[in-house]
Amino acid sequence: MTPQDLGDSVARLVWESFSDFVAEGGAQALLKELGHELSDGMPDANAAEELLIFFMWAHTRGIQQSFVGRAPEERLRATLDAMHRAIFEDMAAHGTPGSQLPIFEQRVGARYAEYYTASAVSDVRVGEVALQHIGGSSDSSAGWSLTEQAIVAARPLKDFLDDVELVAA
Repeated sequence: MTPQDLGDSVARLVWESFSDFVAEGGAQALLKELGHELSDGMPDANAAEELLIFFMWAHTRGIQQSFVGRAPEERLRATLDAMHRAIFEDMAAHGTPGSQLPIFEQRVGARYAEYYTASAVSDVRVGEVALQHIGGSSDSSAGWSLTEQAIVAARPLKDFLDDVELVAA
């Protein structure tokens, strides 16, 4: 696959895993546990965006881990850029004002930096950091619950990526 093709495919996986988490009740249960009020079963905009960023990071991390030593750095970077670009384009197509996208992109970068730092400590710590941004406790059981969701979301990606060779466009 080319980096663009893989980036587009993974962007769809991000949306699917995020949507499944929200639609199947995982997000509602987690947010209720954290004391969030839900409107029609949906999290508030900030919590939803933080959950999306967390799922984006989980997929980004999965791609990086899968291709370390298997693909040139520039192809890996092009894949991640294509994935993020596709997600941002989807957000714009579904109502996010273009003026808010650069701010969201900065927030993504800041969260990723925190998640990478936390991942050096433990998987649970990553979930705890995510929970702090969602607006809840950094309780390790809830942090592990969120981390488990990321692992579940990234597992099909890992299986898929095992058979993918990144080729030049």
